[in-house]
Amino acid sequence: MEIEKFQTTLAVERNIAASTQNQALSAILFLYKEVLKIPLETSFQFIGAKKPKPLPTVLAMGEGQHVLRRLSGTEYLIGQLRYGNGLRITEAIRLRVQSINFD
Repeated sequence: MEIEKFQTTLAVERNIAASTQNQALSAILFLYKEVLKIPLETSFQFIGAKKPKPLPTVLAMGEGQHVLRRLSGTEYLIGQLRYGNGLRITEAIRLRVQSINFD
């Protein structure tokens, strides 16, 4: 069927994201059902787009140290604060001398 061929083309040749492929399928189904008033079977056989691998939420100790070794100056200080204290980037950037407890 043309819809299956189109969906496969999106995934294989155009390398689109899975969410984009799903949106395209939803738009086609809406077109046929609501606009053209043509009933469609809802079971299609096409190649699905690859879902992205989730990024790790934290760095391993060696990875964190590897990143820190490549920094210097202010960036190094912010990196150490973030890694050692679990600060978000905005929290580290907004730090002021008054925020630090030297005791």
